[in-house]
Amino acid sequence: MINTFFTAVDTFSHRHSNSVRMTWISKSVTGLGLLFLTHACYSAHEHSALHSTSTASLSSMASHTAVASTVASLPIDISIETVVAVFVICLGLVLGTPELRPIQWRVWAGKIEREGEKGFTNSDGNVDKDYVGNPFRMLESRPGFIDIRKQRKEFAEWVREGGGTAGASKS
Repeated sequence: MINTFFTAVDTFSHRHSNSVRMTWISKSVTGLGLLFLTHACYSAHEHSALHSTSTASLSSMASHTAVASTVASLPIDISIETVVAVFVICLGLVLGTPELRPIQWRVWAGKIEREGEKGFTNSDGNVDKDYVGNPFRMLESRPGFIDIRKQRKEFAEWVREGGGTAGASKS
């Protein structure tokens, strides 16, 4: 059942049309977890304050020779609330994280070629700042082979026409 839940959450988080709603859900879940954690901390503080006042009043009633040394632990409901609150906060933070990028270069480059900028938009609709486009564009746009003989012939004609002496006499 838990595996089905995480599969549904994973499928839900990969849809681009629901990314704004996913951000709203993750912020709400995180806020709810923080509210639970705040309540658990307040309950723990109140429990320790009540326990210390009751221990102080008992020790004042007791004789000076017998010292009441009691150490009380937190009630189980406060401990459970704290653990649940931390779990809910973690779930909210995980739901709000962006999709991880592939580790392998060829997979990442394939995604860029298939999806383009649409594959790298965040929840606000802006393109991520580290999007560089096609990583193979330098290989695809390289110039053809250079014709050395043609360039040599053009240079020789330029020299015969006085291209080299005209530039030298002006300076």
